[in-house]
Amino acid sequence: MKIGIVGGGFMGLVLAHKISQTHAKVKVFEQGTQPGGLSTYQDYGDFTWDKFYHVILPTDNHLIGLIKELGLADQICWRRSLTGYYVDKKFYSISSSKDFLLFPPLNLFDKVMLGFTIFYGSRIDDWKKLEGVSVKDWLIRVGGRRTYEKFWSPLLLAKLGENHEKVSAVFIWTYIKRLFQARSSAAQKEHMGYVKGGYKTVFDRMETLLKQNGSSLALNSTVKSITSETSGGITINYDDKTETFDKVIFTAPLNILEKTVSPELFEISKNEKKVEYLGVICLILLTKKPLTPYYVLNIADEDVPFTGVIGMSSLVDLNQTANQHITYFPKYVTADHTYWQKSDEALQELFLEGVYNLYPEFDKSEIVSSRIHKAFKVQPLQVLNYSSIIPKTKTKHPDFYVVNTSQFVNDTLNNNSVVNHIEAFMKDFEQEIQTDTEEI
Repeated sequence: MKIGIVGGGFMGLVLAHKISQTHAKVKVFEQGTQPGGLSTYQDYGDFTWDKFYHVILPTDNHLIGLIKELGLADQICWRRSLTGYYVDKKFYSISSSKDFLLFPPLNLFDKVMLGFTIFYGSRIDDWKKLEGVSVKDWLIRVGGRRTYEKFWSPLLLAKLGENHEKVSAVFIWTYIKRLFQARSSAAQKEHMGYVKGGYKTVFDRMETLLKQNGSSLALNSTVKSITSETSGGITINYDDKTETFDKVIFTAPLNILEKTVSPELFEISKNEKKVEYLGVICLILLTKKPLTPYYVLNIADEDVPFTGVIGMSSLVDLNQTANQHITYFPKYVTADHTYWQKSDEALQELFLEGVYNLYPEFDKSEIVSSRIHKAFKVQPLQVLNYSSIIPKTKTKHPDFYVVNTSQFVNDTLNNNSVVNHIEAFMKDFEQEIQTDTEEI
C-alpha cells in the first residue's frame, strides 16, 4: 500500500508516522524547506529552537503519548511555570492558590465566581449550546462583569487580540477543558513541559522512523495538481514529476485544496459568511538577562502593541538556548489589520518601544538579537455559530481524504488536539488499509 500525504506540517507528519506503523509506505510532500508548519524551528545563531512558542501541558495526554511512542519520553522536561497579569499598570503573579487569593484586582466574591465559572465550564459536555452566545456574554453571565474585565478579558486579549469579543463561548470552554481536565501523573498542574531541543527533536525523530519504515519526507516539493486515474489510484503532480498512490490524504488548507485538486475528487459547500482567520506577528528577543519571571504574562493594556509576553527561558533550561534568554512578544491580528502593511523593521521598532515602556528598567545593551516572525493564518476565529459557517468538504473518491484544521469546530488549535484528531481518523483508516491490502 502506497500512500501520499500533502502537507508536512505537524498534522501531516503525525499522520505519516501513524500510517507508516501499519507497514504501508508513505510519502509526505511539503512545500517548505523545513517540516512542521507553525511548529517548525528556527536557527537563532548559537542554538535552534521553536520559531513560535509551544509548551506541553500535563493534560496533553495525546501529545505526551505520541512523544513516548517516538521514544522521546526521557527528553521531556517538566518545570514549574509562573503566570502573571499586567493590569492597571501593575504586575501581579497568579501562579499559586496564595497568589490567587491575594490577587488585588478581584475581591473575594469575584474569586468565588471565577472558581465557579471554571468548575461549571469544566462540567459542560454539550458544546453546541455555547455556539450561540459570545464568550464575553457567557463569562459575564456566569462569573460577573468584574471577574470578566479583570481576569478573563486579559487572557482572551493575549490569545485572540482585539477580536476576542467576536468569538463564541466555545473558545473558552475548550480552554477550560484543556487546563482543568483530569491531570497526567507526569506533572502537577502548575508545571509545564518541553522536549529537549524543541520540536526539531520531534521532527528529526519522526523523519528517522519514516525512513526506517521505508517512507519518506519530500521537502521543497510544490504540489501542482492531484487527479484520479481511471485504472485506479490518485496521481500527484509536483515540481516536474508525477507519482501515483493507492490513497492520498490532503492536510493543507482549503484554499490550496481548491487550487490543486481536481473537482472530481471533492466538493466544498460554502456559507455566504466567510471564515475569518487570525494571524500572528511576533517579536523574538534574545537577551543576556531575563526580562520576566513568568512563562505567560497576560496584558490588559491596549496601549501595549503586543498582547502578551512569553518568557520561554523561565521554563526552558538555559543550556538549551546557549545561556541566552528567549522571550516572545505576540500580537494576534486579523487579515485586515494595518500591521500587515508595515515592514519587519517598522514592526520591530514598534514592538521594542512597547518592551521598553513595559519594562522601563530594562537595559537595551542586554539584547543579543531581535527578529520578527509572522504567520498570516494561525487559526480561524470561532465566531457565533461557527460550525454552521465553515466550509463543508466532501470527498467524492474512496481513495482521497481531507484531514485538516478546518475540521476543528469544538476545539482550539494546539498540537494535543491535532494528535487526538489524527488518532480518531486512524481508527477507521487503518481498517480501510487492512481491508484494501487483503483484497489486493
